[in-house]
Amino acid sequence: LSLFGLVLAIGLVVDDAIVVVEAVERHIEAGLSPKAATHKAMQEVSGPVVAIALILAAVFIPTIFIPGITGRLYQQFAVTIAVSVLISAFNALSLSPALAAMLLRPRQHSRGPLSRFFAMFNRHLSTATNRYVAICALGIRKTALTLVLLLVVTLGVGGFGKLLPGTFIPEEDLGYMYLNVQLPHAASIQRTDATCRQIEEILARTPGLEYYATVCGYSMLSQVQNTYSAFFFISLQPWEQRRKPAEQYAALAANLNRELSQLPQAQAFVFPPPAIPGIGTAGGVTFLLEDRAGKDVAFLAEQVQAFIAAARQRPEIGSLNTTFLSDVPQVLVQVDREKVLKQGVDINQVYQTIQAFMGGCFINYFNRFGRQWQIYLQADGDYRARVENMGQFYVRNDRGAMVPLSTLAHIESRMGPESTMRFNLYRCAQFNASAAPGYSSAQVMRALEEVFATHMPREMGYDYLAMSFQEKQAQEGVPVWAIFGLSLLFVFLILAAQYESWSLPFSVLLGTPIAVCGAFLAIWLRGMEVSIYVQIGLIMLIGLAAKNAILIIEFAKTGQAGGLSAVEAALQAARIRLRPILMTALAFIMGCVPLWVASGSGAVSRQVLGTTVIGGMLAASAIAIFIIPVSYSFVQHLIKGRSRPPACRPAPDQEGSACS
Repeated sequence: LSLFGLVLAIGLVVDDAIVVVEAVERHIEAGLSPKAATHKAMQEVSGPVVAIALILAAVFIPTIFIPGITGRLYQQFAVTIAVSVLISAFNALSLSPALAAMLLRPRQHSRGPLSRFFAMFNRHLSTATNRYVAICALGIRKTALTLVLLLVVTLGVGGFGKLLPGTFIPEEDLGYMYLNVQLPHAASIQRTDATCRQIEEILARTPGLEYYATVCGYSMLSQVQNTYSAFFFISLQPWEQRRKPAEQYAALAANLNRELSQLPQAQAFVFPPPAIPGIGTAGGVTFLLEDRAGKDVAFLAEQVQAFIAAARQRPEIGSLNTTFLSDVPQVLVQVDREKVLKQGVDINQVYQTIQAFMGGCFINYFNRFGRQWQIYLQADGDYRARVENMGQFYVRNDRGAMVPLSTLAHIESRMGPESTMRFNLYRCAQFNASAAPGYSSAQVMRALEEVFATHMPREMGYDYLAMSFQEKQAQEGVPVWAIFGLSLLFVFLILAAQYESWSLPFSVLLGTPIAVCGAFLAIWLRGMEVSIYVQIGLIMLIGLAAKNAILIIEFAKTGQAGGLSAVEAALQAARIRLRPILMTALAFIMGCVPLWVASGSGAVSRQVLGTTVIGGMLAASAIAIFIIPVSYSFVQHLIKGRSRPPACRPAPDQEGSACS
């Protein structure tokens, strides 16, 4: 996330310099010399620059106390943003004023096309500013209605956020995918190889795939080697070559799973790698069904079948597979210890010989040709093909006679589990589930838990593994609302110290729900899920929304100290600070556009974060700026104990610009 922070910092670090340069330019246009204009501008904007830097740095302080991988993700982003904005503030208070005094000069009238464009732009901006101030004056006259609308938006944000699907980390197109193949139990390796060759033909004619590697006799999901499993590593073509919708990861996975489901001889399916490499072996949801009563394998197998039958009825679950195989044909070789003792045979030699016959045993190492080689002893394949051939292998007793293995052990055919998995010492079955279209991993986890609660007996339990375990830890850890609330509290305390007032911070923070609403709306319009990247973006929006309010309220406070009423000061500040607010907002939004249109590995995460901050900043810059003068005047009148704000009257020289 440090790289995410650097991309966002590109739009943030120029904001303070923009505020300084715009203030200097405004005073130069008023007739001051560049040095005098710089001196006066710094008297006005030093406070807002310091406040903005402190807020953007402090808004992430509560994330320090978040444990686990969630906290690590927050902290990487927080350190990058905090250091960037603090350096930016230092630059805005030192280098930017010096450069402004040296480089900025009064404008010279010219008649070129560029000059005409700037004149036209300034006329339109002036008209827009007058309309903006007029709307703010109307909002102050209708303070009660404005605050009711703000309350409705605040309540609506909470409901809107609950309607959006949630996940921990969104599923990514990492440029590769996995394919698991499961044949009927005890199928031969030759049959598995023939099935894999048929799957390779499907992969060869699928557009968007570049390479694939086949591993027969191994399953990455169960980590078990056997003759009836196979695994594929599939590399996709580079992202710039996959422009068509059918060549995107989701479409490729759906198309392959559709074709693989038509194979009658095997169960094959494509699944994604984990979004964060190293945390698990597969994406989606990894669910563990545990036998906490310590019963036999048959009991667990019965519960697994009941769980699968019920879970596959849930609409949230797109696919559900398990690595638990309880009825695999097996051969049990039971050594008769009494016969071994009577025959005078070493029991260790019996087991070593059986191992060499049925599998293989390691002997030692030897060096040759500058390399180290391993020596394994095992029976030839033709002799291992039939278990009855065990009678052809002998062990030596203490009298030097050779004793056949068939006299020391008996053979039994049975059905049993290929392997048993234990988690926290409990025997368990692993399930890999993927969400159906339109659902998130959090909804799949909730559905699995509901199925467990309604269909499993008291002796059973459940847990999660890999990325799903981290997601569950995040759900049960520090809640999002607590992090958001603590961030608001830290911003409130810094603003209270900055303004030496407990009431003015409310004027700054009342616009935050509008920014959050804009972020949720953008996420919903793009069909995305609320993930940890959205949460990070929302916390950052607290500081970004407060930045716009600080630019207005700081000037309104200065104007009110100069003798203006609260309403007049608010509208005057809104008029003066609209230009830098729009400039800083546009600079930040344009700096985040690469995140919005990101492609390649990890593109989904960048798109989610970019969508969150751009949507929230658009709402804060286009809607919340109308609320700030209203909230300031309302809070100031509450402080003075007035029952209602005074009526507004248009100023004679500026349209809708003042109230008294």
